[in-house]
Amino acid sequence: QVQPVESGGGVVQAGGSLRLSCVASGRTISTLAMVWFRQPPGKEREFVAAIKWSGDATKYRDSVKGRFSISRDNAKNTMYLQMNSLKPEDTAVYYCASEPRTFMRGEDLAITAADYDSWGQGTQVTVSS
Repeated sequence: QVQPVESGGGVVQAGGSLRLSCVASGRTISTLAMVWFRQPPGKEREFVAAIKWSGDATKYRDSVKGRFSISRDNAKNTMYLQMNSLKPEDTAVYYCASEPRTFMRGEDLAITAADYDSWGQGTQVTVSS
């Protein structure tokens, strides 16, 4: 089973940037779709971005389109989330997770947490105004 570990969170001013990393161990993620979710204070976990196993298809929540970019390096068993033009409403704990099914099509990238089964512990991102 995939065991992901997130890093790269921190405190940044509005308009700043952060790059999150998700390093996986346990098995290769090269055949698995991967996802970023976040949980803002006092709110439920919400979808942020997903990427196909091959890296050639992505999906984003509307509020981060044009500001966030998801990518992956299968040779390093690692996924990334580049976050630019950060806003206070991006403040949350960010989690990465993997899809249990292999070779999912890009059009089938899931946006619900129940579709993913291997979760990291999260990394805190705080954006100050």
